[in-house]
Amino acid sequence: MPGIIVLGAQWGDEGKGKATDQLGTAVDYVVKFNGGNNAGHTVVVNGEKFALHLVPAGVLSPNCTTVIGNGVVVDLAVLFEEMADLNARGVDTSRLRISPNAHIIPPYNKAMDAVNERKLGKRKLGTTGRGIGPTYADKMNRIGIRIQDLFDTSILRQKVEGALAQKNPDIVKLLGQDPFTVEGVVDGLLSYADRIKPMLLNVPAELNHALDSGKTVVFEGGQATMLDIDHGTYPFVTSSNCTAAGACTGSGVGPRRIDRVVGVAKAYITRVGEGPFPTELTDEQGDWLREAGHEYGVTTGRPRRCGWYDAVVARYATAINSLTDIVLTKLDVLTGLKEIPVCVAYEVDGERVADMPQSQSDLHHARPIYEMFPGWEEDISGAKSFDELPANAQAYVRKLEELSGCQISAIGVGAERDQTIAVRSLLG
Repeated sequence: MPGIIVLGAQWGDEGKGKATDQLGTAVDYVVKFNGGNNAGHTVVVNGEKFALHLVPAGVLSPNCTTVIGNGVVVDLAVLFEEMADLNARGVDTSRLRISPNAHIIPPYNKAMDAVNERKLGKRKLGTTGRGIGPTYADKMNRIGIRIQDLFDTSILRQKVEGALAQKNPDIVKLLGQDPFTVEGVVDGLLSYADRIKPMLLNVPAELNHALDSGKTVVFEGGQATMLDIDHGTYPFVTSSNCTAAGACTGSGVGPRRIDRVVGVAKAYITRVGEGPFPTELTDEQGDWLREAGHEYGVTTGRPRRCGWYDAVVARYATAINSLTDIVLTKLDVLTGLKEIPVCVAYEVDGERVADMPQSQSDLHHARPIYEMFPGWEEDISGAKSFDELPANAQAYVRKLEELSGCQISAIGVGAERDQTIAVRSLLG
């Protein structure tokens, strides 16, 4: 079972890092294929919490090679700070490799994030302000800076000159900041060249050779299905492809190399930032879920919007990603509820809709149709098998499996690495 994609099946923060970390203990490569440091994965090992942003979760497994693919945008300062922090905590980052085709987040694009949000005003997207969107826009506009440009000063300078000619006027006018200088930006980027050169890797060649030789590669997605630039709740989305297809374009392997696609979903659902969220709870129940689940952003600390499990979203994620498995996380958070609502369909303009609306307006006005399921009081955090779960918890999981259209192969009952019930192996 050599090629496995792990991605978010909701709006993010589902626990992808924990799932990837667990696979990383038994695989050869973990490859991050999209996003940047606008997302974070929290992994808890032996009571110690690690917040990962750019470094793939496989770094916590000493025999795993971790790779940052071409689909990722990289803030070099953040990357080396994260590596230094991990090294200081005894984690070896010497096996981390990076594609020379990955794009760099230049300092002026963080300012452009603020410029763009200011221009949007009330229609702002609620970005993390880390320059992710402007960097992906530069990539599409063919003025982006890639890792390989650090080794051709002439190309680097030309790209920075062209970008600043477009961006400096807005930065000065709308933010009141001094303009960025070409030399300042170029010198700052070049200061990382010597450190990153030993990390460079021909990623497509390496991964395809690894797969040919029977090694196992996990492709780790940032963000999640409902934030995908094409298939998410546009325009309230991220700037990259977070779905399964993005693993191929963001790493350089073909779709026939993928054997399994694992979607990670919470036993409820959360979202950060603006945009439609049909099952959102804005009352005391939402506050309770937020506190019980510790729902605050790893990267930003922002409180997450919370709601009940949305089976419409789950079916949509299953379909467009061809999910083979779901890892259900945070089931333990629901302990103590007498009844648990699950959204099974939407009501749109008075009609019952079972599939994801493709109209932004329809989704915005969609109202959840709930079915109620009995809860449980028993502590499940120590459960080691499905049979050890209370009968109502088992029934809840089986119902989510049925409604989602995909088998649930693992269940999270706590934050620790070993607090996961394996229903069936994700490695085949």
